[in-house]
Amino acid sequence: MQVNIANSWKNILEKEFEKSYFKDLVEFVKNEYSINTCYPKGVDIFAAFDFCSFNDVKVVILGQDPYHGPNQANGLCFSVKDGNAHPPSLINIFKEISSDLNKAYPKSGNLEKWAKQGVLLLNATLTVRAHEAGSHQKKGWETFTDEVIKQISNNKELVIFLLWGGFAKKKAKLIDKKKHFILESGHPSPLSANRGYWFGNQHFSKTNEILLSKGFKAINW
Repeated sequence: MQVNIANSWKNILEKEFEKSYFKDLVEFVKNEYSINTCYPKGVDIFAAFDFCSFNDVKVVILGQDPYHGPNQANGLCFSVKDGNAHPPSLINIFKEISSDLNKAYPKSGNLEKWAKQGVLLLNATLTVRAHEAGSHQKKGWETFTDEVIKQISNNKELVIFLLWGGFAKKKAKLIDKKKHFILESGHPSPLSANRGYWFGNQHFSKTNEILLSKGFKAINW
């Protein structure tokens, strides 16, 4: 695995690359990609950072794992490559956007356009073995992505963190609530959404209200 991360993040995270846990993680990922089918493609592992520079981060959405089906994962949480059917969680995200903002349901499930507007779409674990959800958890990725959250919290102000579901909500402890905004709700997965924990959270309009009130441009969701 090449640690080919965008320049704006290199200064922020370079200390992590020298730590033993990260070196072990690199070896693990290299080995996994050499003997198994893994996602996303190697060039897309750090895509979340490529499409959203550190200086541009206004919103952070936290996912857990990349999609583990063929051609789905593109390195941005909840996002799929163009031409792919929308996975269930993404369908529910788009349904909420549609009702919250009175917008048409989007055709493309590729969320690169969000990232380019300052939305960091960060999975806690950046790689996965094909058809095996969670297969690369607890190998070091979470230590790395927790550090990403801490660096954003420490070095920026007025960032909006969208924490969806129990896993993401646990990351609230890494965020300075005096400097940033945290919006929490259930996860958009069908299990949670169908129990009433997702729909109606209005996170997309609330995010834009906060951004506009602080003098930032709203996100075109």
